[in-house]
Amino acid sequence: MKKIFTFLALLSVALVSMGQILDPSKWSFSVKDLSENESELVFTAVLQDGWHLYSQYTDDAGPIATYFQFNKSDDYALVGKVSEPKPHEEFDKDFGCTVRSFSGKVVFRQKIRRISTKDFKVTGVFGFQMCNNGSCIAPEDRDFEFKVKGAEAAAVAAVDEAVVDAQQAEETVDTAAAAVVASTDETVDSENAAAPKEKRSLLVIFLVAVLGGVLTMFTPCVFPMIPMTVNFFMHSGEDKRKNRRQAWFFGFSIVFIFAVLGAVLALLFGPEALYFIGTHWIPNLLFFIIFFVFALSFFGLFEIKMPEKWINKSDEQADKGGLLAPFFIALTTVLVSFSCTGPILGAALVGLTTSSTDRWVSLVTMLGFGIGFALPFTLLAMFPQVLKNMKSGSWLNTVKVSFAFLELAFGLKFLQMADQYCNWGLLPRDIYLALWIVIFAMLGFYLLGKLRFKGDDEVKEIGTLRLFLAIADLAFVVWMIPGLWGAPLKGLSGFLPPMGSQEFNIEKIVAENTPAVSANTLQVGKLPADRKYADKLHVPLGFEAFFDLDEAKAYAREQGKPVFIDFTGKTCANCREMEHYVWTDPEVKRLLNEEFVMCSLFADENTIELPENEWVTDEKGRTLKTLGRKNLNYQKTAFNMNAQPYYVIVNADGKVLTKENYKYDRDVQKFIDYLNEGLNNFK
Repeated sequence: MKKIFTFLALLSVALVSMGQILDPSKWSFSVKDLSENESELVFTAVLQDGWHLYSQYTDDAGPIATYFQFNKSDDYALVGKVSEPKPHEEFDKDFGCTVRSFSGKVVFRQKIRRISTKDFKVTGVFGFQMCNNGSCIAPEDRDFEFKVKGAEAAAVAAVDEAVVDAQQAEETVDTAAAAVVASTDETVDSENAAAPKEKRSLLVIFLVAVLGGVLTMFTPCVFPMIPMTVNFFMHSGEDKRKNRRQAWFFGFSIVFIFAVLGAVLALLFGPEALYFIGTHWIPNLLFFIIFFVFALSFFGLFEIKMPEKWINKSDEQADKGGLLAPFFIALTTVLVSFSCTGPILGAALVGLTTSSTDRWVSLVTMLGFGIGFALPFTLLAMFPQVLKNMKSGSWLNTVKVSFAFLELAFGLKFLQMADQYCNWGLLPRDIYLALWIVIFAMLGFYLLGKLRFKGDDEVKEIGTLRLFLAIADLAFVVWMIPGLWGAPLKGLSGFLPPMGSQEFNIEKIVAENTPAVSANTLQVGKLPADRKYADKLHVPLGFEAFFDLDEAKAYAREQGKPVFIDFTGKTCANCREMEHYVWTDPEVKRLLNEEFVMCSLFADENTIELPENEWVTDEKGRTLKTLGRKNLNYQKTAFNMNAQPYYVIVNADGKVLTKENYKYDRDVQKFIDYLNEGLNNFK
């Protein structure tokens, strides 16, 4: 994900290269009195350019969420949860889910009911994860303190059990819905910070919508409209200037109709509704049903069309001439083509709104789609003689049935999104892939003439275009098959359920059940099986590592090898990129597995509680009781760095063996040179 860095962002990167502790955020705290017994605690974060932090309401598979914890007190009661601005939403291929983040200035707010009549303090801790294009900073607890004035005596008497009941009710609110609750002024801060990126997104949305509109001309519902539509212009008279004016007005009318629909969506459905459509199980299940019904219709089970009264009235008005005639021809074209454009446009709206909550998305999408849809009609209307050579035939039914297969396949995406939302377990990754393989295989056989549907003529010979389409389709089927055994299929990451839902992964089974596996000079199964945390933490398949530095050093002393320390994180996307693009190189694999003792230190693993004798105290005097906080503290104090990924090569005594440690950089040869430097200095 590319970002435009300003001078301050470049300066922060320079500081990273110099080994500085990163702190790209400035937090301030203030109190706003709302009434005689109610106040609002305001957390304000100002982030350096290029950096972002994540919403409180992230997916389980996503990055670490921002969190707030308030110390209990009899002086006040919390009212609801901490509210936040509308986040920027974007599907992240590394996390495999929609990531919600903030940049620039971010404001969080928490309402409280003041109970004490004396002044008091509200204290607690909060944490957050920050990332830029090259690194992430593991979260750590930070203290906060607000000085709040006491409530007026008359107001205290009004505090009763209803406050507690309201607070408990708030705790049951679904977090996905809570993520979009924000006040107007908070929204302004967030949207202003993300303005440049949103403008680019709208341009991309517009261009994609134009292309989608053009492509719909070849659908079986739209193509038959071309001869009928242009026939009007062929018989409208000999005045070419008038005919072209009518043709332009005809195209404008199509765009106008789609734009009006977009404006209605923009006015009636705000960002919250668009977010709801893109993520909640109810609209996703509804879209699956729509796609499934249209697929059945295209297969020939029944016919879907608009009410005859609407179409007939449009046709009647078209005979009256003037500029009204082109308008009603345009309206007729839109209505008749609805059965094909409806699901395609609906899919575009849903797909685009999942990555943006801007009210303009629906308007821009419909406007672009209308322009693309109208363009071929307008050009052909201006030059109607071209239509004399265009005839319908059996090939249109082939196009319709082919679309039926595609709608059936893409409809499953919406079903799996609903499945993931509700944890039904209906479509794990392998079942989903099996269905896609069968659907696209049947499409390939259909293109080869091995299957026939209602309206199809017998295929006596295969045309060149049809043959190459069948080859491409069946090649796609073969490419998908290894995914049934755990192949990543990165090209389909946006459509497939997460890898964690896969019931059968052959690589994982082999690695877990084979004591020694040799592949690309890798030797897996050498390290002690009872090493700490090996049952809970894992490195990529084909590698083995310790998860405790003292154990790794002791083993390295026995083996006479240096230690490769991998400061990483469970939710670190850049760590996964290094593992996928760099560690998989054969020479890198050989060096890491044969010449080094690997030790992966997870800086965000705070679910593993340490025994009391392993607790450490940080520079602020706080006791660190979890594995992640201990590892992060070690990275900060020993190497003056708190971002991951970060790689250090040391000997068994902890002495660093390279001139510089290695940060995020996907240059494979540079990484190999770094490993060789450490190895040579060790020898």
